[in-house]
Amino acid sequence: MTDALYLGDPERVRTAAVGGVFLLEGDEARHAATVKRTRPGETILVSDGAGAGVRVEVTEVVGSRVSGTVLEVLGAQGSSRYQWHVVQGLAKGDRSELSLELMTEVGVDEVAAWQSRRSIVKWDAKADKALAKWRSTAREAAKQSRRLSVPRVHPAVLTPRTVLDYLRGVGGLVLVAHEEAEQSIASVELPSEGPVTVLVGPEGGISPEEITELRELGAVPVLISDGVLRASTAGAVALVQLKLLAGQAASR
Repeated sequence: MTDALYLGDPERVRTAAVGGVFLLEGDEARHAATVKRTRPGETILVSDGAGAGVRVEVTEVVGSRVSGTVLEVLGAQGSSRYQWHVVQGLAKGDRSELSLELMTEVGVDEVAAWQSRRSIVKWDAKADKALAKWRSTAREAAKQSRRLSVPRVHPAVLTPRTVLDYLRGVGGLVLVAHEEAEQSIASVELPSEGPVTVLVGPEGGISPEEITELRELGAVPVLISDGVLRASTAGAVALVQLKLLAGQAASR
């Protein structure tokens, strides 16, 4: 069974050395001790949440403190040539959290919530609470999938006006998942490196005005499926295909 992953003090993780003593404290250690029932002799992973981690052999479990010996120092997982961004249209109920879980599992680096013109869901006054839930979801999904890096959640909900500023700031290739696009995502030519952003519309769809504005910015509408996917699954489906393309390009 894969070692459980916990998020530890970033400074301790980054300065850890093989053979040294490592201490995990607080809620994460309490979870390891009382929920996972971690015992001496077992191994765990501890990450700083930003791509660095250690594998630790547990030697002592006392209350909310778990200590052990560092067996291995781990670096960032996967290729760093690309930074994967998704601008995610708001979805009903818990589907927004589902979309974030799926995208975290397949390797998204940053997600921004998008309240577009046709969004049925409106966060408005509850935006801060909703974004906090997204951050918690990303954190737990990263731990579940054993990712050393927790995806960033953009600190503000994007609007029809600010989404364009966000895309200009990120730069790189911008793709729009759209059921009326003529180009398949499989035919996209990725740059050699840099940011790649996918926009996923809400359940109400992306308006013609938004498509025009995005095209003017240089965004490319693409088909990501033979059918129309839900807002909660489209981002993950697009990311999987883009990562396959990136892998194929790297092997040439």
